[in-house]
Amino acid sequence: MAERSTAAVDVADNGGDEPSAAKADEATNDGTTQAEETGGTTPEKPGGQDGGRARSEAVPATPDVHSGHKLAERYRLEECVTRLDGFSSWRAVDEKLRRAVGVHLLPAGHPRARSVLAAARSSALLGDPRFVQVLDAVEEDDLVYVVHEWLPDAVELTALLAAGPMEAHDAYQLVSQLSHAMAAAHREGLTHLRLTPGAVLRSSTGQYRIRGLAVNAALRGITSERPLRQDTEAIGALLYAALTKRWPYESDAYGLSGLPKGMGLIAPDQVRAGVHRGLSELAMRALANDGATASRQEPPCTTPDELAKAVAAMPRVRPPEPTFAAQPVYQQPVYQTTYQQGTYGRPSSHPPSVAQPVLAAPPAPLQSRTGRVLKWSVSALLIAALGLGSWQLAEILLDQRKGSDDTGVTQPTDDEKPAPAPPKPLTIADATEFMPDGSGIQPGDVPNAIDDDSSTAWVTPRYRGFANFGNLPQRQQGSGIIVDLGKVQDVRSIEVDMYRTGQTTAVFGAGPDASSPSSSADFPQRIAEKQVAGKTLKEELEKPVRTRYILIHVTELPEDGTGGYRGGVADISVLG
Repeated sequence: MAERSTAAVDVADNGGDEPSAAKADEATNDGTTQAEETGGTTPEKPGGQDGGRARSEAVPATPDVHSGHKLAERYRLEECVTRLDGFSSWRAVDEKLRRAVGVHLLPAGHPRARSVLAAARSSALLGDPRFVQVLDAVEEDDLVYVVHEWLPDAVELTALLAAGPMEAHDAYQLVSQLSHAMAAAHREGLTHLRLTPGAVLRSSTGQYRIRGLAVNAALRGITSERPLRQDTEAIGALLYAALTKRWPYESDAYGLSGLPKGMGLIAPDQVRAGVHRGLSELAMRALANDGATASRQEPPCTTPDELAKAVAAMPRVRPPEPTFAAQPVYQQPVYQTTYQQGTYGRPSSHPPSVAQPVLAAPPAPLQSRTGRVLKWSVSALLIAALGLGSWQLAEILLDQRKGSDDTGVTQPTDDEKPAPAPPKPLTIADATEFMPDGSGIQPGDVPNAIDDDSSTAWVTPRYRGFANFGNLPQRQQGSGIIVDLGKVQDVRSIEVDMYRTGQTTAVFGAGPDASSPSSSADFPQRIAEKQVAGKTLKEELEKPVRTRYILIHVTELPEDGTGGYRGGVADISVLG
């Protein structure tokens, strides 16, 4: 099994009034009981996602293990976060790699033990970093256990929604990343069937991770006759909740209030003012996937792939502009004379709060005969001084002209061109991850490559076996970053700080008339030849390239010293 360096966040919350048997369906895919999930068989919608579960199964007792128990002489159980329905979930420690992990544990004789093992092993083969990874799936000593990642820095979507509705840009990132991730999983034959707010995590970098792919449904015996539609509708429900902080069904769930009774499905922009119109319609297309939406006659989205294409067809939702505190208005002091104050020479009955400056009286004009003579004398001296200064200035200019003629210095003619101005840094308006097949690697980390800070970077996951991104089919064209300059400009130089030396990289520019390029064919202008880059890739062009979009294309990664391959981009500078 491929090993990862992070793990899923599991927080036990066994509160509520229902007995544990009634809550068997309310646990998340890694065994975390959600106190928010109350009200009937399932809070998602009438009938729920558990409609295919066999209630008559004979479930054996939960394995009698305790804190400190060690599995495979490696995984030490630390804290039980859930114990129900014949299985238990634990926070544990991988003593070999010295990191926290999560463990699902059930007896080998459990009626769903075989399906859990099969689901865990299928999920582990996907190897997509957008999902919480399964690290191990073993049957040993009459026990079946599944080991998965533990993400200590991630936050559940449940907690994010409790703080209030999301900004339009955050909701756009949510539906975009979830739809692309589930589309990739469905292409590999994997479904989730329980995609709830507790199954979605947001990392500190803004990337969304999905936990419990296939395993969550297997633990609870959940099946579906239309898994693609069910996962699509679940993404639509999450988008609806992100826009409105309401659950799009009549029952309350996950700490969110449901819709008013008897009103049916209402568009998000009719529930809350200020909701982004395009995202509102997108949520309706995913939820009303048995027919046209309530707001427009757009076709419904019945699969995550259709939903991902609908997201891509939307105008990109920009992040909100940063707000700055207003500068205090400078108050110029006002000086008033006694006349302006209105007292007209009389003392004021109310002393002023600020002492007024006393102005000296102007001197008397020179009205005498001696004064007139003095004025004419000063005027004559000034005229003489001006004349003398003009004559000396003329002499200096003539001498300079003569010296210039003697040395034979010639002035540039009209045919001569002035030297070009030195290149200046161009503003980078935006940057996105290069995803030629529609699936990203670390799209949430892309801003780290354009923040003028080499200590932060867009970094790929660790790939094993092959330098070309693990030789995965969806990585045949590699990856990289697309830089958006905001408008078409002349690019004269580019400098890229690489995360690690030894990455095979090339730089291309899109055509001047390109709009939202996404494939290699959209970048016909070569800026830097394909090369094994060092710590910095720098290229100065003899002839400027006119473009708006620049692709830093990484096709092979260097070894990271642990037997794997990893790379990334730390900072990008474009000059024009």
